[in-house]
Amino acid sequence: MSALKYKIESSHPMVGPLLPVGGVTHMCLRDHALAIVIAAKSVTVPYGKEIRVVHIESGEVIFRKTAATVASSGEN
Repeated sequence: MSALKYKIESSHPMVGPLLPVGGVTHMCLRDHALAIVIAAKSVTVPYGKEIRVVHIESGEVIFRKTAATVASSGEN
């Protein structure tokens, strides 16, 4: 059985359809593709903070996500 190699992390709680109910700040997985899919489908509370997938052994960030920039309510 292989060790956990990838960590989905954020400094804020993450929620999403593929995460445990209640939100988590990190989750470790074996498969990089699965880790990226889960991160891509997740958001933070409060909305818009960064979510990263990190290769645990090297510390390399292999995926990074933040919310798209939203225009201020006063702009058209």
